[in-house]
Amino acid sequence: MKSLCVGYLFLVSSLSFAGTDADLQAKIAAMAAKHHGKLTLYAANLKTGDSIAIDPDKPVATASVIKLPVLLEAMEQVKAGKHKLTDKITLQKDDIVLGSGILQVFDTPLASPLKDALTFMVIESDNTATNLVIDQVGIKNVNDRIAQMGLKDTYLYKKVYKPATGPMPADQRKFGLGKTTAREMAEVMQAIVRCDLHDGRLCDDMVYMLRNQQYRNLVPHYIETSDTSEGLSLIANKTGSLDEVRNDVAVIYSKNGPIIISAFTYDNEDKSWNNDNAAELLIAHIAKSIMEAWSPEGLAKEIPNATSAP
Repeated sequence: MKSLCVGYLFLVSSLSFAGTDADLQAKIAAMAAKHHGKLTLYAANLKTGDSIAIDPDKPVATASVIKLPVLLEAMEQVKAGKHKLTDKITLQKDDIVLGSGILQVFDTPLASPLKDALTFMVIESDNTATNLVIDQVGIKNVNDRIAQMGLKDTYLYKKVYKPATGPMPADQRKFGLGKTTAREMAEVMQAIVRCDLHDGRLCDDMVYMLRNQQYRNLVPHYIETSDTSEGLSLIANKTGSLDEVRNDVAVIYSKNGPIIISAFTYDNEDKSWNNDNAAELLIAHIAKSIMEAWSPEGLAKEIPNATSAP
């Protein structure tokens, strides 16, 4: 596999940026004001330091976006030698849960490598695969990793479509599977882009999975017009959706450097599950406006070789 650019340490070392893009901020705020629902947003140009934010520190429901820190913790454990990407995980009938994904239609028992479970978790947001991964890495370990990153409002409560067990934080009923903020989940994505793992191969694996994301109706919608089934996407993203929730966290590899967009919508009036969903289109239009402002030349032609941290 061709090495992917995940380091970018020479561009930025943290989410402390030069300043707010006031014109773009006003444009996005006007778009959000017309939406029949609520938006939290954090976006940053990692090369120029420009940023915009709308309620970026308000805790919100993650839906499947919480799978990003699960992915990160799984790779941390692989690096530490606790697991191998080739470790076999066996899917049993009782493991199957509904919702997004395709493992629910496979015959059981089915043995597959940990790497395949991670891939299904990311590119199809497969709920069954997610639970298999969580069984391997542990909910507590995911939350400990989140805490080590200094994130105070991001939390994984339970497995997908499974009841919460044991003592739970009081806000679990409000947020369901997980909670986060737009700013904090932007930091999780940046940790992947920046290769905080200090292992170029594993960072490449994560970005490769995210660039193969099959849900393309949010951040990529108006930006990427090429056939990503024939050429690898230049947008790496993870979505999360519930009836009243539409979220997307992405890194766009633009000609003007990588751009992080972390967008969460909730209390959406439009609860439809189709390509015209108002919240999905809002995020799509926001991403388009950000690209027009920060990289009018469009997407990069390719991602350079990985520049991992030493």
